[in-house]
Amino acid sequence: MRFDDRRAAGQRLARNLEFLRGGHVVVLGLTRGGLPVAYEVARALGAPLDVLVVRKLGVPWQPELGFGAIGENGVRVLNDDVIEQARLEPDELDAVEQAERAELQRAVHRYRAGRAPVPTAGRTAVIVDDGLATGATAEAACRVVRQQGAARVVLAVPVGPVSTVARLQAVADDVVCLESVHHLGAVGAWYDDFTQTTDAEVTSLLARAARPAPVDAPAPGQEVLVPTAGVRLLAQLTVPDAAQAVVAFAHGSGSSRHSPRNQYVAGVLNRAGLGTLLLDLLSEEEESDRDNVFDVSLLARRLYGAADWLRLETALPVAYFGASTGAAAALEAAAAPDADVRATVCRGGRPDLATPSALARVRAPTLLIVGSRDTTVLDLNRLAADRMTCEHHLAVVPGAGHLFEEPGALATVARLAREWVTGHLATGTVLPGRRA
Repeated sequence: MRFDDRRAAGQRLARNLEFLRGGHVVVLGLTRGGLPVAYEVARALGAPLDVLVVRKLGVPWQPELGFGAIGENGVRVLNDDVIEQARLEPDELDAVEQAERAELQRAVHRYRAGRAPVPTAGRTAVIVDDGLATGATAEAACRVVRQQGAARVVLAVPVGPVSTVARLQAVADDVVCLESVHHLGAVGAWYDDFTQTTDAEVTSLLARAARPAPVDAPAPGQEVLVPTAGVRLLAQLTVPDAAQAVVAFAHGSGSSRHSPRNQYVAGVLNRAGLGTLLLDLLSEEEESDRDNVFDVSLLARRLYGAADWLRLETALPVAYFGASTGAAAALEAAAAPDADVRATVCRGGRPDLATPSALARVRAPTLLIVGSRDTTVLDLNRLAADRMTCEHHLAVVPGAGHLFEEPGALATVARLAREWVTGHLATGTVLPGRRA
């Protein structure tokens, strides 16, 4: 398993921490790379987020060898074995600690911007980082939080070596690691985007987490019930400030509004000023019947109705994003005689499941995205493109398979989708009598 970026890793990690929801939990992100991961975990669990700054105490003539660690409020954890082996004197210990304590205080002041720390005493402390290597920092963090009075310590990371995970299970009460691997290499090798997290990003995430959501505005990923075609469907609605349009997602078979791939694409669209509606077109009971999963007509009716609801709810134009079988539903919905959709994007789509006549009736500018290694689906999209009379384009992502799991593949999908939708907002089809 690879991760698109730290945000996507945090969303996946959060689903494995659902057992903590509703408990007396605080989420602590290790600086700096752990903060974007921890932010998603805290948001999903509805828990407060704080920064965890830990400074290693290194032997003066061998700084990489730690003899302890320090945390806030004077917390200090020492390794007596290392101190004895290195024959460190008390004044040497004090000098190292004073220097590191000054650095710790500067970092805390910079990140918190005057906010008080979130109390950990008596609570379940979930320590989050973007990955483990040697595990030294994570171990120090667990010991520091334990000494601060945490009732339970949970260490949560997307990836780490099997040996390190096993060792840390003796330090934390629980260790949750999505990918325990025998040969890690570098943590960054497990991410498509491992851009360094800046101090400004850490500060921004902490400020955002501390700020209450406006009562009259949808929160990011807000759960909503969408009335459409005689049913009410679960969805996640995100509408950024000054959004230009909203993109309704139709997922493929076996997927849902929690799809990490679609969540990632939605995040890219959100940052570009586009709203998103990640929609389950079937209930759990309906999904158990495979006939429903491939009933494109049913899915299209529901997507069309959801788009009407979305226009009324947000007063914004609507675009479609369909994946796999959801792409067929998006194309069928866009082919309705009175469809008012600004653009349609299909990722790894199955347009062959839409009727040929529907393909010919689609008027919204349509982008078909397929991986070069997904040869069968690529042929199906070429045939579909031949039947389309609207503005359309087939984008082939080099080296990508059906799920776009290859490094950089999903980022390319998100970029293409963003550019296609934003590029057609002003030129999309608006039908007479419909809201622009």
